[in-house]
Amino acid sequence: MDGAFLRFYVHEGDRLHGKPAWEWLLARANELGIRGGSAFRAMAGFGQHRVLHEDRFFELAGTLTVEVEFIVDDAEAQRLLDIVAQEKLRVFYARIPASFGVIEG
Repeated sequence: MDGAFLRFYVHEGDRLHGKPAWEWLLARANELGIRGGSAFRAMAGFGQHRVLHEDRFFELAGTLTVEVEFIVDDAEAQRLLDIVAQEKLRVFYARIPASFGVIEG
């Protein structure tokens, strides 16, 4: 099947409707019937402001990135992007063409 690898980058401290943004994204995708999604916390990184954030500094708690990713068909990707836009959540994302399927053993 062809579709998209859709990845969102949020800060672990970002919140939406009282939940961490990464958790909200997973919950909304689940409600839409998307077959699966995952969230991964970064160990270190930097973004557009060129500030390096690392896991080892306690005073930077909540500033690291969480990657939330889905492998979806094109319609699911667009629905999820539209919902995020409606919520006015400022989020960087990547949408990459993907082929996917299941190998039955």
